[in-house]
Amino acid sequence: GPAPAIAVVTAGLGLDFTLPLFTEPLVPTVVLTGAGAPADRVAAARAAGAEVLFAGEGLGVDPARVAGVLAERGHTRLLTEGGPMLLGQFAAAGALDEMCLTLAPVVAVGEAPRIMNGPAVPVPERFALASVLEDAGFLFTRYRRS
Repeated sequence: GPAPAIAVVTAGLGLDFTLPLFTEPLVPTVVLTGAGAPADRVAAARAAGAEVLFAGEGLGVDPARVAGVLAERGHTRLLTEGGPMLLGQFAAAGALDEMCLTLAPVVAVGEAPRIMNGPAVPVPERFALASVLEDAGFLFTRYRRS
């Protein structure tokens, strides 16, 4: 296709469907939500041109189901970007097989959470370094599940 599809994970569909992501995409934007999402918001997403897919019961999305739901639509390569909560949920569900981590030569102090914040896993999962690129002191790393 002309561009990869963008899939947005959302529980309550509290999204602004007037944004270009929905009104002017090169390919329809996919919205992943739970089967219990508010019907009026599902209708609003579809009216804006989004393809709404259900990957969970209730309001939430089950990260373990996301890859299968998207694969049914022909999307077999996934790049997941999100905050620490979303990434933590994918990792805890065993749905993370590769991780890209960028290290910047900047020291910042604050109370930000870890890169992953979610349910605890009983045994830490091991990832192996697959590649490292450096540019201007930035390290771009890629790890794969061992």
